[in-house]
Amino acid sequence: MQWYRNARRPVHVAYCRRPPTPFMLLRLLLAAFAVFLAGPIAAQELPAVVAQALAKAGIPQASVGAYVHGVNAAKPALAFNAAQPMNPASTIKLVTTYAALELLGPTFTWKTDAYIAGPLHDGVLTGDLVLKGSGDPKLTLENFWLLLRGLRQRGLKEIRGDLVLDRSAFDAGDWDPARFDGEPMRAYNVGPDALLVNFKAVRFLFVPEIEHGTARIVPEPKPAQLSVTNNVRLTSAPCGDWRANLRMDVQNGAAGPRVTFTGSMPSSCGERIWNVGLLSHSAYAGGVFRTLWEEMGGTLAGTVRDGPVPPNARLFATQESPPLTEIVRDINKFSNNVMARQLFLTLSAEALKLPGRGDRSARTVASWLSQKGLEFPELVMENGSGLSRIERISAASMGRMLVAAYQSSVMPELMSSMPLVAYDGTMRKRLKLESVAGQAHIKTGSLADVRSIAGYVLDRHGRRQAVVFFVNGPNAGAAQPAIDAFLRWVYDGTAPGA
Repeated sequence: MQWYRNARRPVHVAYCRRPPTPFMLLRLLLAAFAVFLAGPIAAQELPAVVAQALAKAGIPQASVGAYVHGVNAAKPALAFNAAQPMNPASTIKLVTTYAALELLGPTFTWKTDAYIAGPLHDGVLTGDLVLKGSGDPKLTLENFWLLLRGLRQRGLKEIRGDLVLDRSAFDAGDWDPARFDGEPMRAYNVGPDALLVNFKAVRFLFVPEIEHGTARIVPEPKPAQLSVTNNVRLTSAPCGDWRANLRMDVQNGAAGPRVTFTGSMPSSCGERIWNVGLLSHSAYAGGVFRTLWEEMGGTLAGTVRDGPVPPNARLFATQESPPLTEIVRDINKFSNNVMARQLFLTLSAEALKLPGRGDRSARTVASWLSQKGLEFPELVMENGSGLSRIERISAASMGRMLVAAYQSSVMPELMSSMPLVAYDGTMRKRLKLESVAGQAHIKTGSLADVRSIAGYVLDRHGRRQAVVFFVNGPNAGAAQPAIDAFLRWVYDGTAPGA
């Protein structure tokens, strides 16, 4: 007896006393050729090492969706619960960023324009200064300062009218920052805005002053209307959870918000940072403008208000964002939710020439996928960041998109934006000193009841594999060993038909 192997399963051939006829050989060859054309059948069971890790973590396999597909293969090597719609957490950012790279182009930039509505003589503007935003996800404090510096260099010093903010490029609706997790001041809960300045966050720097037994608190930036009261003392306790004994109280008054810090922090912790989303978008942008403008020697006589660019206003200065490739890298490497939401609304703003809105962007993405022959009927996109309880996609759909993306002209930009295992981004501390280190670009996702990964693994045989692994359920937080085992398994090239 002799065994002949094909891509599906061993074929057992028993030798007879007389040799096979030409007809028998032809049938055998045709059958083998048919199997070859059909390709490997996707495995329907999780690899043993992954199943064991899930069992140890108390995670039922019904809570898992997994998919492995060679980028040059006709069929997937593994499809386990792959059609089940699941919450992908931050891996949905891959859908948002891939769509953006193709629809907007890798060199796309946002512009924040400054208009003057009135005559300008000897540095004095008798009228309003209008700032019009287009949704720049990275209008950081430094870039906003550069815009204002450009105004000063062009001769503007005194504004006798108002500061007008044109935020009409987006229709973000009534954004509720407490909706997701009841933490409205968390920096990641800041909503999208056409004139998003510095992620609308105040960074409070806590600096221990051991000689006084207190911690100095430095807000950066400090909007003009913000006041801070500091009642924090130092302790000699070991540095554990440095914020465990700190309390922040925010009172909104007529003059602006007052933030009061009380409690204690261990001096052994050194300098620490607490990012807080304070003020409305308009109040924050106006307050930071006034602070920076006065630091530059400028004056603003009027108030800050929302409004459109007047017809008679003329363009005075422009601040351009970094290119989309840099924005996408920040979004995927570091899972920046605020930037992802900005990019998501930009998709519909640019495609439809209407104010960017969540439902419009979801339809824009679905239409783009359909034109690529990718029909994902289960796909639900709320804000494109993954910080959502309702966003859904199946492991198979995510995997199919990754295979399609590998054939796209923007593949290098998309892949390089994902964290490199053991080296950077959200994967920098995982799988260090292991064979898969540096061999996989993996986007991660994490919510209270979700753990997920999606990306590419270059296995030890030099074959690129698109991989997806979703875990939804109460014990999802314990899934990391199983996910790491899955990545090792794919890298080892043991997937059926790989």
